[in-house]
Amino acid sequence: MSRSLSRPTRALASFAALLTAAGTAAALWLGGGTATATPTGNEPAPTGPEPPAATPYQQHGALEICGTRLCGEDGTPVQLRGMSSHGTQWFEHCLTEDSLDALAHDWGASVLRLSTYVQEDGYASDPRYFTDLASRVIDQATARGLYVIVDWHMLTPGDPNVNTDLAKRFFTDITDRHGDQDNLLYEIANEPNGVSWQSVKSYAEELIPVVRAGAPDAVVLVGTRGWSSFGVSEGSDEREVIANPVDAENIAYTFHFYAATHGDDYLATLDRASDQLPVFVTEWGTQHHTGDGANDFANAQRYLDLMAAKGIGWTNWNFSDDWRSGAVFREGSCAAGQFSGTAPLKEAGIWVRDRV
Repeated sequence: MSRSLSRPTRALASFAALLTAAGTAAALWLGGGTATATPTGNEPAPTGPEPPAATPYQQHGALEICGTRLCGEDGTPVQLRGMSSHGTQWFEHCLTEDSLDALAHDWGASVLRLSTYVQEDGYASDPRYFTDLASRVIDQATARGLYVIVDWHMLTPGDPNVNTDLAKRFFTDITDRHGDQDNLLYEIANEPNGVSWQSVKSYAEELIPVVRAGAPDAVVLVGTRGWSSFGVSEGSDEREVIANPVDAENIAYTFHFYAATHGDDYLATLDRASDQLPVFVTEWGTQHHTGDGANDFANAQRYLDLMAAKGIGWTNWNFSDDWRSGAVFREGSCAAGQFSGTAPLKEAGIWVRDRV
């Protein structure tokens, strides 16, 4: 899919031109009307601050699915790595200018997954508030050159069709505001469970046109059944998706794992599925599937090695100071505004930060 020069690239080019013009003007002023200088042969090498590193979006531009991979604007495969927020109804105070500075600059992340819960005092309780909140964080992450996964975090009930009307409203409102931004990906159902793949597929084929109406070129991420396990958690596997894929272009399927719970069968499923389908791991942890308990770093590293080898993007759960071991910050860190370095991090936070 060909695209014209992206907005950030055009902005950088314009900025460079402004810098060049400013330098020429300064030389004319200092040199009394000439922009040239007479070299003596003894001039020191130019010094000055290093130019800022390109942001992830400046590097890769608009994303698209090419084959089984996520690719940048130039067709080169891209592996995004970053963090998922916790539910914004509980941890809005962990998504601030300072925390996003830490994620982008200290952690070096390329993506933030923004989790808007539907139930549990989330979006359904106040659609306008949670839309405004999501929009605010999208703007802040975009200003730092990050990609954003807009996560419709349905969980209980597990059938996404229960919330179809709410989902349509949410994605219509978000794409009305942000649909022209090429740094957004849309995850339309977090963890379908207790429902057939055919039902999840039907929901996806109803929701994707809603997203496409406002964001025609955006990558859409489709949850798989069994809590986004390709059905493994409910006795199936990736073959049901391969045999009956969602009828849409530019999509990927999501997979979730927790290293202390999900062993060889889950790892093998991710390996096989990613050979035939585009996959994005939008949620994973080093702990148990509850997001708590002891860390299994050895098994987590096996997953990370596989995802690195296959270029599978990922976001770790979660960027908050919840009491559970899966939250990367120590309790109270968000309220105290402590985000940078390793001091505010739990054990898993230090480990994950090193790998982001």
